[in-house]
Amino acid sequence: MRVPSPLAGCRVDRTAFDYQVRLSLSAPDPDDGYHVGAELVIETPFLLFDPNGQRHELQPGTGASLAPVLDLFGQTISSVEVRGKGALHLTFESGTELHIDPDHTYESWHLTGIGVEPITVGPGGETDWQPSPQSEPRHSG
Repeated sequence: MRVPSPLAGCRVDRTAFDYQVRLSLSAPDPDDGYHVGAELVIETPFLLFDPNGQRHELQPGTGASLAPVLDLFGQTISSVEVRGKGALHLTFESGTELHIDPDHTYESWHLTGIGVEPITVGPGGETDWQPSPQSEPRHSG
């Protein structure tokens, strides 16, 4: 699987909650509309560290306790890492961090959309993470 490095530079355009937490992410391309239009779906417990370093242990499907996730709206991702067997670590320009570890029993997170390869981190996690290929520079002609 490829590390979803195209998420760096994406903005959170929407947050949605039910038994999952969904983040709609986009990065506009001045020539082609969007070069990334993706959805990150979180299905298991995760951590959110706010810019002050306060730790929030969050669980999808728990209603109002997910309020700290609302602060991600409008924020831009500055870095993307996948550690171990699929622990996703997103850092935002504000200093907020989102960490989603693999779950032993359930899918922990998945990513779909335009400009990203689909990823599903299943029970127990995934191995063989590869860096994303560097994008070719654009040439004006």
